[in-house]
Amino acid sequence: MKILITGAFGFVGTNISYYLKKHSNHTLEALDLTPQKPSVYSAQYTWQDLDVIDWNQIDSIIHLAGKAHDTRNTTDPQSYFNINYGLTKLIFDRFLQSRTKTFIFFSSVKAAADTVQNKILLESHPANPKTPYGQSKHLAEEYILSEMAKITNFQGTGKRVYLLRPCMIHGPGNKGNLNLLFNIVRKGLPYPLGAFDNQRSFTSIDNLCFVLKQLINGKAESGIYQMSDDEPLSSNELITLISETLGHNKNIWHINPSFIYSLVRVCDLLHLPLNSERLKKLTENYVVSNAKLKQALGIVRMPVSAKDGLRKTIQAFDAKFL
Repeated sequence: MKILITGAFGFVGTNISYYLKKHSNHTLEALDLTPQKPSVYSAQYTWQDLDVIDWNQIDSIIHLAGKAHDTRNTTDPQSYFNINYGLTKLIFDRFLQSRTKTFIFFSSVKAAADTVQNKILLESHPANPKTPYGQSKHLAEEYILSEMAKITNFQGTGKRVYLLRPCMIHGPGNKGNLNLLFNIVRKGLPYPLGAFDNQRSFTSIDNLCFVLKQLINGKAESGIYQMSDDEPLSSNELITLISETLGHNKNIWHINPSFIYSLVRVCDLLHLPLNSERLKKLTENYVVSNAKLKQALGIVRMPVSAKDGLRKTIQAFDAKFL
């Protein structure tokens, strides 16, 4: 097959391209802001080249390009809609007008819900995103579904459309809160949020690559699918896992949450790293079900456990300092 990956040179695109190159005979083409060399792609395009691409020769599109959630809250809200909705509309229209058979849109669990308290998030959960990031992803989903609904007997066209909602993706080259926790442990600093009791789902890049390969090969019906590892972990378990992987003693402080909330309000005013948004990500409950996806793929478990996937990520972080 010939596969076009948008946002090809980001963290996810880079990992996916190497995985597919290693585990398949597919021809890969890249669409991103600027070309890069060397790469595993047989062709590279920028967003100014859309009319140059022969869309009828593309078998599958993996649409990764988008604007990630800014935990510092410094991003213009409209930019999320311009990119996450605008680019998706642009690419999906090309897909519908072409002979391309498969379209995989990387949405987010945040398109459904910003918080998940004392329950497990399912695809049937009524979408109610509160942030521009989640709202823009949800708007893109709605556009895709509405355009599919306009086509009589869409299933009969032979096209397949997957709206994939991953929770926090991690792996070699990933940036974000996991790096923050890694650096806390690596530097021997105490983790001060031990008093918060939470459970959170993660997505290993290895599991994600496995799922994408299955979807490209037509292993599931069109639809919305959540993506996560099988087992959720608490932040305290994650700190313990990082400590064990690095050979450090865990150092978890159980400070009164009321004091932490007061401290974070000050951090918000001073624009320090531990702001309200980051505290929420580190301490909230956010458990995601992947049961629908596994059933569609005909598997019982994801190939990589949550802890094994996180160990690989931690080891990749650590290798940069060796």
